[in-house]
Amino acid sequence: MKLPPGLVGGLLSLPPMKLLILPSTMKNALAKDRRLERVTKICRALPEASFEIAGKHATYQVRNQTFAYYLNDHHGDGIISVCCKVLPGDNAVLIAAHPKKFYMPAYIGPRGWVALRLDVPGVDWNEVTELIRGSYRLIAPQKLAYLVRA
Repeated sequence: MKLPPGLVGGLLSLPPMKLLILPSTMKNALAKDRRLERVTKICRALPEASFEIAGKHATYQVRNQTFAYYLNDHHGDGIISVCCKVLPGDNAVLIAAHPKKFYMPAYIGPRGWVALRLDVPGVDWNEVTELIRGSYRLIAPQKLAYLVRA
């Protein structure tokens, strides 16, 4: 079977959901940024997840509801991070406990979101996965959220 050009190799190993043919701009962004590629792979493994890449940023959604953002130098802050929805108050707790890893993202932070830095040494990708999956469970419809265990 010959695959169409424009498919990102790493995304082919995902469970059979929706086969995604990426425009060349998305393919180039994923190829250039390993962190973006890893975050995208984590998010795409979730039921009915979709994503859109715009420049150096990405938005991850389930049924048109955003559950994560990938930010790269957002408004010139020089930070690369993934932003996720958390339970009320958890963002402040995480930031206070680990201020070098977590921060309050602009605009959405006060509405229950937290950002985890991906541009610091020793990123724990299990922690990234846990944060993304937790955000998904908060945002996704109950039937889909139930499919994603803690």
